[in-house]
Amino acid sequence: MTLIHPQAIVDPSARLASDVEVGPWTLIGPDVEIGAGTRIASHVVIKGPTRIGEGNRIFQFSTVGEDCQDKKYRGEPTRLEIGDHNVIREGVTIHRGTIQDAGITRIGSHNLLMAYAHVAHDCIVGDHVILANNAALAGHVHVGDHAILGGFTAVHQFCHIGPHVMCGAGTVVLKDIPAYVMASGNSARPHGINLEGLRRRGFSTEALAILRRAYKAIYRQGLTVDQALETLEAMASEEPSVRALIDSLQTSSRGIIR
Repeated sequence: MTLIHPQAIVDPSARLASDVEVGPWTLIGPDVEIGAGTRIASHVVIKGPTRIGEGNRIFQFSTVGEDCQDKKYRGEPTRLEIGDHNVIREGVTIHRGTIQDAGITRIGSHNLLMAYAHVAHDCIVGDHVILANNAALAGHVHVGDHAILGGFTAVHQFCHIGPHVMCGAGTVVLKDIPAYVMASGNSARPHGINLEGLRRRGFSTEALAILRRAYKAIYRQGLTVDQALETLEAMASEEPSVRALIDSLQTSSRGIIR
């Protein structure tokens, strides 16, 4: 049977898998679905409509699926979806979407949200992402797979952070960060390719060399973005991983960090 502490409050309409653990003084509201193997500590608030997948751990004092802080929000039934095997540490806040966007906030799988991180309305977070302590995403932010945001990183609304990006502690992100780039500062500036992270994830020496050349085409040769894209397209035929950099440039609406 479901392992619900007698001092927890679980709405009768909530759908919990049979082995979900719920600690004392936790509140789970209506329109919440929680998958198998998920463990929820004490003093957690989960509101719906929210779907949480399998094997997640949610630590004490987190608030998951709450109404967003957008002043245009008028109580519309927007959603939050969280994948599998995420770790959501103490005091994390994750808000549902708004009808001004797609009406959903989405977090993928195998992510680590450290203590007091914040994910605002309509954010899309990929897989294997780390938000270190007190990292904060404003509304409509997209974060690609394997990105790492250092502690106290603050991301402006509508910014896109590409896959495999590394942000140093205290970074203030006001524009998009292309894939693979290391960034830090207020406001964020690029500091090369995230070579160590890419090595750990199995990128070959040859691929890293081409990505370094691609970075130089964007940042070191005085090219416009359109000119850099022409150079990157040629590189992508030689090394497919360059395609993520091309996508970052082509889909950017706020411009990239410089």
